[in-house]
Amino acid sequence: MDRLDSITFDFRTVWISDIHLGTKDCKAKELLEFIKHCRAKKIYLVGDIIDGWALKKRWFWPQEHNDVIQKLLRQARKGTEVIFIPGNHDEFARQFCGLNFGGIQVRHDDVHVTADGKKLWVTHGDLYDNIMQYARWIAFIGDRAYTFALWLNRAFNRIRLKLNYPYWSLSQYLKHKVKAAVSCITAFEDLLIREAKIKQCDGVVCGHIHKAELRIIDHITYANDGDWVESMTALIENHDGSLQIIDWNEVGLINVLTEKETLTSIPSREEIKELS
Repeated sequence: MDRLDSITFDFRTVWISDIHLGTKDCKAKELLEFIKHCRAKKIYLVGDIIDGWALKKRWFWPQEHNDVIQKLLRQARKGTEVIFIPGNHDEFARQFCGLNFGGIQVRHDDVHVTADGKKLWVTHGDLYDNIMQYARWIAFIGDRAYTFALWLNRAFNRIRLKLNYPYWSLSQYLKHKVKAAVSCITAFEDLLIREAKIKQCDGVVCGHIHKAELRIIDHITYANDGDWVESMTALIENHDGSLQIIDWNEVGLINVLTEKETLTSIPSREEIKELS
């Protein structure tokens, strides 16, 4: 038995988004493992949990994707407060905002108060994406291009796996290197920071752009919890109110990025075995 199976990480709050259940690139198996090892008082599902766009084109729903939904419902039944904030890919759920399904609350957005009294505005972020709001046709074309890039990723990484090379993301590489993409991401962050100030919050937590980030911008905390398609990241709040980005990679190592941008780590499977 793997020693990691007996370890549980205790957090006050967990934010996850951009799971994209219903697509082949969803890291459902890894997400189930992450949830299995986490205990939290509150879980935020920050949009694009189910990919309605993809399911309209082609139905894809393996058992592991169903298991993710069941696992989250079970967490709610056990007393964890679970809040679902729909995004653009699961915008069909926005009509249910204000309702409760199996203990999961559906909201347009939310304001979370941390243990140390900071107010964090929680939103998926697509409503502050200029392309989504003013040129949705470009967003749909971009989604198709992104899907194609992920398909190339799968083929390319099958070869890398045979050669014992780690996973490498083409789409993330392009996002980080193409000036237009970097410019859009910066504009997105600036809009959210400005809106957080208007709402008199100390920070904003979002998803949408699949780029995990945790930093201070103009005295406001900007936190993006990343995704479970290209990476496996979540934002967590510790019991003292501090925030961290957790990267659950393919070998079970959790890398932790704090607001001060220092990198630490929780033991990997191999390190746990050595300690035992």
